[in-house]
Amino acid sequence: MRLTYTGELGQVRLQVEVMGVRVDQNLERMRDVLATGDEDLAERGVAADDEIDAMNLSLTERCYDLLRREQPVASDLRLIVSVIRVLGELERIGDLALRVLKLAPDQPLIASNPPTYDILKGMADEATDRYRAALRAWATDDLDTAVELAAGSPSMTVHRDRLTAELLLLDRPDAVPLALATTTAGQAFDRIADHASVMGARLRYLLTGDPDHLVAEVR
Repeated sequence: MRLTYTGELGQVRLQVEVMGVRVDQNLERMRDVLATGDEDLAERGVAADDEIDAMNLSLTERCYDLLRREQPVASDLRLIVSVIRVLGELERIGDLALRVLKLAPDQPLIASNPPTYDILKGMADEATDRYRAALRAWATDDLDTAVELAAGSPSMTVHRDRLTAELLLLDRPDAVPLALATTTAGQAFDRIADHASVMGARLRYLLTGDPDHLVAEVR
């Protein structure tokens, strides 16, 4: 019975990685849509997000079933609770990618102002890189990377401030719709980076058992 339970824990953790890969694929679609405005690609991303949501629901239910049946303690309890939290972060990151995918019709407008568009592309790259670092850390129990991620991203703050400053300089007839679309994308990238930080904080707690590390999850 214990072997079966241990095997279930391993399967759950592996399935988190599979879901993480699905989210990563949509982040790549997100960046491509930002670059091209490809609406067919955006539609494929919308369909993929439905699969991500279904995986989140199924895996979360499985975790609660394990909690009910096995009443785990110590490291096993930390693992299951951490999986539930990370699943939520993955689902939220997927939703943020979806928000950008739905901007595909506005891509020509967003790209028409190089100063803000270039900042957005940098934010998209950094958000994706931080997410991928979190996913690799989760797969390899990389405590150093978890600690680094949990500390947040000062450079993303710089990007956000620069974007705001550039938007305030807009002086064109379509300034309002441009600012709205650009802000929507920028906020999504900023939040993706935040959720990657939370994943790092949760992994740090999982590996160390120190609840003080969970303070970094409050963002």
